[in-house]
Amino acid sequence: MADEVMLGLITCADAAEAERIAAALLQARLIACAQWSGHQSMYRWQGRVETATEVRLVVKTTAARWQDVVAATRAMHSYELPAIMALAPVAVLAEFAAWVSEEVAGA
Repeated sequence: MADEVMLGLITCADAAEAERIAAALLQARLIACAQWSGHQSMYRWQGRVETATEVRLVVKTTAARWQDVVAATRAMHSYELPAIMALAPVAVLAEFAAWVSEEVAGA
């Protein structure tokens, strides 16, 4: 279970923040890889409806490293309350899962 592949979804203020967080997580061997792309968001924050252009950072890691990913991301993130969540895939190509586990195990 600890080496189960997890997908992390992290909403960032912009591409520079997503790239900075991804690079730090990769350097620390907390993730195997990352992807990011822009999107429009609408949400309620402190009683007001807000809209923003944000960037969704998707990271691949393992369940064993997830709490470390969360802690490192929170320390670097510009948001007071960043959206950081994990999804466990239903199925993963075995060779890909082994690669992810190898990449984050070297920490």
